[in-house]
Amino acid sequence: MKKFTDFPYNNILVLGLAKSGTAAAETLLANNKNVIVNDMKASETDEAVIRLKKMGANVIIGSHPISILDGMEMLVKNPGISYDNPIVAEAAKRGIPIITEIELAYHLTSGPIIGITGSNGKTTTTTLVTEMLKESQQPVQVAGNIGIVATEVVHALKDETLVLELSSFQLQGIVKFRPTTAVLLNIFEAHLDYHKTIENYKQAKFNIFRNQTANDYLVYNAEDTLITKEVEQANATLVPFSAHAKMETGAWADENYIYFKNEQVIARQEIVLVGEHNLENMLAAIAAAKLNGATNEGIKKVLTTFSGVRHRLQFIGNKNGRLFYNDSKATNMLATEKALNSFHQPIILLAGGLDRGNEFTDLLPYMKNVKAMVLFGETAEKLKLLGNEAGIETILSAENVKEAAEKAYSISEENDVILLSPACASWDQYRTFEERGDMFVQAVHKLM
Repeated sequence: MKKFTDFPYNNILVLGLAKSGTAAAETLLANNKNVIVNDMKASETDEAVIRLKKMGANVIIGSHPISILDGMEMLVKNPGISYDNPIVAEAAKRGIPIITEIELAYHLTSGPIIGITGSNGKTTTTTLVTEMLKESQQPVQVAGNIGIVATEVVHALKDETLVLELSSFQLQGIVKFRPTTAVLLNIFEAHLDYHKTIENYKQAKFNIFRNQTANDYLVYNAEDTLITKEVEQANATLVPFSAHAKMETGAWADENYIYFKNEQVIARQEIVLVGEHNLENMLAAIAAAKLNGATNEGIKKVLTTFSGVRHRLQFIGNKNGRLFYNDSKATNMLATEKALNSFHQPIILLAGGLDRGNEFTDLLPYMKNVKAMVLFGETAEKLKLLGNEAGIETILSAENVKEAAEKAYSISEENDVILLSPACASWDQYRTFEERGDMFVQAVHKLM
């Protein structure tokens, strides 16, 4: 296992197990650190608890005693644990550095890092960059918020470029983390239940370039005014991308082609992926990939075959002229806006989920192609009010997404798009958006 460089802390508390906490604790123990692990929900019989105890960790489960902070020099917290958690708040009060597992991975990595963040499009862009580098015969490894714990993969890295999808939760907990190429896709209001204010959320996202130098690159959305204002403070070499304006120093598109600087990369008619937002994701990916050795041939191979990541405007299939798309990762209104904007055909929208107290009137301008709605979950009644205001005559209710898929097909016609884009988190009925999306995909496959 790789050893830390420039990491002088010896007494460390890991708060929250799950995948990232377990990997962080194992890494610290392998580096001869004194580790306390604290998790409220774990049990003595959990495999991770048994393994960490054997490695020498002091594992405390079932409660969060404040005394566990005594003598601690650093707190490594699970990204999902909020900063108003009593242990985290007390650590901040005591001046104990609070990091996430991504910071640990950085201290174990000597090669190039591409870090990708944004309110939407992170997974698609991360996947595109990774595949573009692979198809260009560049050694690459992907990890981070995409579902692969970074500290688990860095130990096997040799000459590979590490591509990291990074959430605001992860980025809020960094100290020295510095990607050689940072990608900042967009900033929209999100996760305010965690960050409390939009300003806190923005600053967490902007951490991605805080530690960069002039030798690094910052790929950014030249059409996002929140971003363009902030990147003026960056030390990195700026590489803009735009779907509507020529970028002499970055990636851009006109009606017919996509370019990097003044080089024509691919004709737009060759691209499989749909949606204006995905055009932005592709431009960002091209810029990051080209800066890290990707070839036009490798980029073309990806863009002429890639039809979307799972649960993000993922094309599922065609049944009697009805096109099914799984956008279960659309856990907020902005993502659903982008999905609705991606189609010119009539849409049957499947939506609903966890009620976080917000209304859905912001979706109204994007409902012009929606011919019918099938609604489920806690927000079904609120979404029905939106449908009524939009003048949609056919609004059905369903118990779950399986039933929603069946009902949508029963009222559909040839050339309709049947789109699962919930505009809500899944936690009222499902453990994850993946579970929700998988149920939809299975229902569609059964129909087909």
